[in-house]
Amino acid sequence: MTYVFTPPPQASLAVVNSTDRFPVRRVFCVGRNYEAHAREMGNDPDREPPFFFTKPSDAAIDTPCAIPYPVQTNDLHHEIELIIAIGKGGHDIAEDDVPNHIWGASVGIDLTRRDMQQIAKDTRRPWDMSKGFDNSAPIAPIMPLADVPSLTQGRIWLAVNGDIRQDADIADLIWSVNEHVAYLSRSVALAAGDIIMTGTPAGVAAVGKGDVMTGGVDGIGTLEVTIT
Repeated sequence: MTYVFTPPPQASLAVVNSTDRFPVRRVFCVGRNYEAHAREMGNDPDREPPFFFTKPSDAAIDTPCAIPYPVQTNDLHHEIELIIAIGKGGHDIAEDDVPNHIWGASVGIDLTRRDMQQIAKDTRRPWDMSKGFDNSAPIAPIMPLADVPSLTQGRIWLAVNGDIRQDADIADLIWSVNEHVAYLSRSVALAAGDIIMTGTPAGVAAVGKGDVMTGGVDGIGTLEVTIT
């Protein structure tokens, strides 16, 4: 097979204690999956069905990293999240069967151009440009599921220049990993290489040039991202 131009490199992420890399197919993100964050964003925290948005596969980048402050925003926000990496595809997956489809887990940051997102909300337009820009999903090396201590509890946190801003537990997820992965699989056939960002706890706020973000999920991973 020939192409009209050379295809871009396969997007991929590092794997804990391995030179092998995890090929990224798609990046799905769960919105409003912690009650306190839903409230701080002015939304009803009731357990409504989960909703999803996407980022391009090459928005996912390795950490530690240094990334430029993105264009077209004056209000760049951090959102620390538990990351799920799918290793086996499936459609309409049963909740109890979800772990059999997970390859591993990690921690990442859903960077958001909040001012652009607010305009999209006010005008009832898509969120794509506020969420799916270049370098908008820095992610720590992925830990194989066999080494992950828990996907139901564990501290999740983020600090900026050493000051804690987000501090919660993944037990606070409104929709558990099994629940929201199963729900997503009813809308799309999941495939090996899909990444799911599972939502962020309260405490999201702006970062600027020169800021250093550190964060993690206990037992799963830590990351560091510098805004240049």
